[in-house]
Amino acid sequence: MNKAPIDTELSPQQLQAKLLETEALHQSEKADLQALLAQAEDKYQRLLEQFRLAQHQRFGKSSEVSPEQASLFNEAEEECDKDESADVETITYSRNKPKRKPLPAELPRTVIVHDIPDEDKTCECCGHDLHKIGEDISEKLAFVPAKVEVLQHVRPKYACRHCETHNTITPIKQTPVPPSPIPKGIATPSLLSQIITAKYQYHMPLYRQETQFKQWGIHLSRRTMSDWMMKSSQLLQVLVDKIKSILIRLQVLHADETTLNVLSEDRAKCYMWVYCSGTDSPGNHEQPNIVLYDYRVSRHGHHAVDFLDGFSGYLHYDGYQGYAQTKATLVGCWAHARRKFVEAQRVQVKGKVGSSDWAINHIKKLYRLEIKLKGQPAADKYQLRQEEAGPLLKAFKEWLDKAVMRISPKTKLGEAISYTLNQWPKLMRYIEDGRLSIDNNRAERAVKPFVMGRKNWMFSNTASGAQASAVLYSIIETAKANGLMPFDYINHCLTQLAIDPNEVESLLPWKVNLNV
Repeated sequence: MNKAPIDTELSPQQLQAKLLETEALHQSEKADLQALLAQAEDKYQRLLEQFRLAQHQRFGKSSEVSPEQASLFNEAEEECDKDESADVETITYSRNKPKRKPLPAELPRTVIVHDIPDEDKTCECCGHDLHKIGEDISEKLAFVPAKVEVLQHVRPKYACRHCETHNTITPIKQTPVPPSPIPKGIATPSLLSQIITAKYQYHMPLYRQETQFKQWGIHLSRRTMSDWMMKSSQLLQVLVDKIKSILIRLQVLHADETTLNVLSEDRAKCYMWVYCSGTDSPGNHEQPNIVLYDYRVSRHGHHAVDFLDGFSGYLHYDGYQGYAQTKATLVGCWAHARRKFVEAQRVQVKGKVGSSDWAINHIKKLYRLEIKLKGQPAADKYQLRQEEAGPLLKAFKEWLDKAVMRISPKTKLGEAISYTLNQWPKLMRYIEDGRLSIDNNRAERAVKPFVMGRKNWMFSNTASGAQASAVLYSIIETAKANGLMPFDYINHCLTQLAIDPNEVESLLPWKVNLNV
């Protein structure tokens, strides 16, 4: 390499200054190169994380294990202060032979007797008659295909023969037409309930139902069934409005939203919002189990404001800022925070234990406490959360504050840390009240049936069709959450609302008597 010539006419002081200037220039260039190298390294790591995450999404498990499952806690936590030579606990397992659950006693039974022939009912030794000493009974489950029948309504007419003889106008007496959900239509409440539950509970599109009815010799077009569902939703709307008025008066709610493609709308995505209370496990609860869907054209926060008008209690959410416009007190979701760290864990080098593992294991401790508190009164939950969850949350916050200073915010782990710190006041809120939940999984489970159905029927043609879907999904999921069979409940509601559209109090899912 050619060296620059040295000017020998310069004085020693000038040469020294020149040397210092050259060294400073080299240091500056070195710093620039180091900065460029750091940027390149950072970009490489981000691209590597994106590749690993995409690889997991393509070839890995399609869903993460729920933190509420007991198997979540079979982890080996890294504890530096623990003696590695600690005794290992020995567990002995006893394998019980699995037992088949008995078939429901209320199911109708057809008794089939397999008896020996009469000529064999004599003793081969002495020839005397045999007597019955007992019997073995085994039960098998049979399936009887659905039966379609025609209900023929006959209304006799009566008139006065004497008046007819004397040419007098005589009134005709006849029983009024029985009320029907769809006046002058052929659909009964049971048929409407079958079509509605087949589509919205079992995700069977109308074209498949059309084919199924053809196998029974009945032609029901998709357009006819679609029209019936629209009219049914209009009849059930008054019940949904009543349930919503009760939902707004509650103190603890959950909310979530998902996309919906509506062909008539001039936008790529519309949204189905879901609001729910209580739990999705039927039983006796402190408040009604309610699941309501609300179709909107966008994800703008004012839609939540409109629906939750009058609500000022606690609202569990997933971190979406649109809910901040409401008057609700927002409660964060630890399942979403954990999910961020799970993504960071997935992009780690295989077999390497990092900071994301520590964070996930720490969150598991919070969920372990929630499993212990399941079914406990709200007062006991509050007390134990203050005593046990409080210190865990404090330790986690201290770790986050230190980690954010040393980890790049552009990495997956940095994103997880930033999300958790930004949501921290709301993530802490669940320990303030024993009625609150650690996460928003209640709403996520409530929106899942809609997502599963969407995979089958793909889209709604019109906004009115999407709104009808919201009403029917609300009825079905609220019925399920209260331990009712959706078919029986919808059949009962359509029958009663056809008689009196204003009598909805007795039709509330947690009050209804289906035996009436």
